[in-house]
Amino acid sequence: MELARNIRLKIGNSLLNKKVGKASRKATFEGIESVRRIGIVWDATQVDEFKNLSRFCQKMSERNVDVKVLGYFPGKNLPDQYTAIRYLSCIRREEVNFFYLPVSPESESFIKDRFDILIDMNFKDLVPLKYMVYLSNAAFKIGLFESENDGKIFDLMMDMKKPVDVGIFLDQTLHYLEMINPKKTESITH
Repeated sequence: MELARNIRLKIGNSLLNKKVGKASRKATFEGIESVRRIGIVWDATQVDEFKNLSRFCQKMSERNVDVKVLGYFPGKNLPDQYTAIRYLSCIRREEVNFFYLPVSPESESFIKDRFDILIDMNFKDLVPLKYMVYLSNAAFKIGLFESENDGKIFDLMMDMKKPVDVGIFLDQTLHYLEMINPKKTESITH
């Protein structure tokens, strides 16, 4: 059973890498003051992290920044705290194909959305979330630094001790975004 799952995951990653090779985008960041929309992908199995995510969304709302969180939850029923939250939606197991790639209309809409910033909080490297991040049309992508990641996906990478604390990751992300002076930085092209 585990062998079959690993083969499906390997094929899913291979299919994703082929799509990424064909995709191109121009990364831009005009400063934290110009950000109006943030997309976040998140491993929703980490229920205890939701309070930190919620706190970040509230902080962004106070800055008039719209945040949309797309999580992946492999269970059939979402935890109660995830329901009726305006900024949160979750992809569930039945919304991914045989190779763990998302196939829901919501996931396609999220990919096409031109967020000013996309924050990747897929710290366990889950294929459905990786798919969303890699193919996203976001202007500026932020994720965790991994030695094998050569910067082709992310425009800003955070190097943090594992296991990563979501609250600290989001605070540090905001801190470094506030430090970037776009007048001294040219657009990055991938």
